Amino acid sequence: MEEVKALDKNEENNAIAVQYIVVKIGNEQYGINIQYIDNIVRNQRITRVPKSQHYYKGVINLRGEIVPVMSIRLKLGLEDDDYTDKTRIIILKVDTATIGVIVDQVKEVVTLENKDVEKANKTTLDEAASGYISGIGKSKDELISLLDIVSLIEEG
Repeated sequence: MEEVKALDKNEENNAIAVQYIVVKIGNEQYGINIQYIDNIVRNQRITRVPKSQHYYKGVINLRGEIVPVMSIRLKLGLEDDDYTDKTRIIILKVDTATIGVIVDQVKEVVTLENKDVEKANKTTLDEAASGYISGIGKSKDELISLLDIVSLIEEG
């Protein structure tokens, strides 16, 4: 019996809550771990950079810092971005890299615990997206594809 109680306490310790910003890209909802988010800015003029990957839209000047901007839509193999008044650029910081990603809309911040997240089943995901989705979160009867930001912004 004591062994079972010890297991229960370990499970409680494993119930780590992680906050995600929920964004819309096309008709789907995606979650971005809040630990990587530095800033969210309105869409602004993007200066094209020649001979860059097709999913890089160019660079922006953010308070004197030149930040490359990537289209998540193109990286995931979706249609090109459709800019509206809800379009935002999310500035991400991963290790020493800073990059902006274009999203259609920023919806809300949700907190997901381990029990709310299932690992992504690679066979059900589109081939282009499978390497960039770390899991599927459940919040308020909605499903949120959780983006693996590190693999998303790596070159390749």
